[in-house]
Amino acid sequence: MGRKKEMVAMLLAGGEGKRLGVLTKDLAKPAVYFGGKYRIIDFTLSNCAHSGIDTVGVLTQYQPLELNRYLGIGSPWGLDRKDGGMAILPPYVKQKGGVWYKGTANAIYQNMAFIERYDPTYVLVISGDHIYKMNYDLMLQHHKKTGADITIAGIEVPWKEASRFGVMHVDDEDRITAFEEKPKTPTSNIASMGVYIFTWSVLQKYLIYDEGSRNSSHDFGKDIIPAMMRDGLHLSAYSFRGYWKDVGTIDSLWEANMDLLDDKPALDLADKDWRIYSVSPNRPAQYIASGASVTSSMVTEGSIVEGKVERSVLFFGVTTGKNSIVCESVIMPNVQIGQGARIYRAIIGEGAVIEDGVCIGSPNDDAITVVAVGEIVTNEPVLLEVEPS
Repeated sequence: MGRKKEMVAMLLAGGEGKRLGVLTKDLAKPAVYFGGKYRIIDFTLSNCAHSGIDTVGVLTQYQPLELNRYLGIGSPWGLDRKDGGMAILPPYVKQKGGVWYKGTANAIYQNMAFIERYDPTYVLVISGDHIYKMNYDLMLQHHKKTGADITIAGIEVPWKEASRFGVMHVDDEDRITAFEEKPKTPTSNIASMGVYIFTWSVLQKYLIYDEGSRNSSHDFGKDIIPAMMRDGLHLSAYSFRGYWKDVGTIDSLWEANMDLLDDKPALDLADKDWRIYSVSPNRPAQYIASGASVTSSMVTEGSIVEGKVERSVLFFGVTTGKNSIVCESVIMPNVQIGQGARIYRAIIGEGAVIEDGVCIGSPNDDAITVVAVGEIVTNEPVLLEVEPS
């Protein structure tokens, strides 16, 4: 039995990330690289660190090896502690056999023993595939003040994107009056961010009931929240006004990286008061050769630039050859770009080799080209995965 905690966080990090295609073939979505020196999960874990949450269960499932190795014992996020700290929670075999996590609610249900160990009053459920900075403690204060059974963080999204999310109607007192999961024709553009605070005694009952329901998909958005609505529980919305992006598609991952390159980015990674912690690769400083040029870009340590880099994000260990051009692209770690190569609006997977003179993408085309992890691209015809924009 651990010491009682007011709130325990459960971080859902099992996403297969099918919409990220070749980038997640052997990698869980939260472990995908972002912003020059981070991985997507760093943002949620850093939010926990800054919000004073010291007990986090990370629920893994799909391709977890690299993610588990990266998380280690949670040291960069201050979660290497005996009293609480970080626990990696994969699906496991019990005496009566084990099952994969069937849905987000079932994943929490299977780990009720972990939560019970800390006897929390509240449980925070978060996802490992969103880019944002948020103080969960302020959301907890809101949850307590309103006396809600569940508080859902909401953000206004463009109407054309609303059908990708759970959307909610909210009255003047922050009460949620209607909730729809990914509606075809949305009637609200207040999207659920997939950040929930539950009063644990209430959630526990619903998890047990939902587990016994045969026609449930065991999902928070599709099953648990609608059931709470039907039963007339107090659902409260917590309005979030900062930068938030669900980077589950190639387009959104590319856009979120490009957002960092604005003169005054909406997501400030240089903010000293809210640092994003990560596992540092510890490489020598980057080197920009004579005759090379870099504008509006992030170039991480260990990179060698001999060509022209414009409005791009280069991760650690990237080399770009003489007379090469990299424009509006995201170059993952340890990619080698040959002499005279041209790369426009692309995401190049970790360890890929772009040989001399190869051209990827086009300055006149809006599509984003993706090169798989470790792929060698020669001047021979090669089929690349192109996302329609």
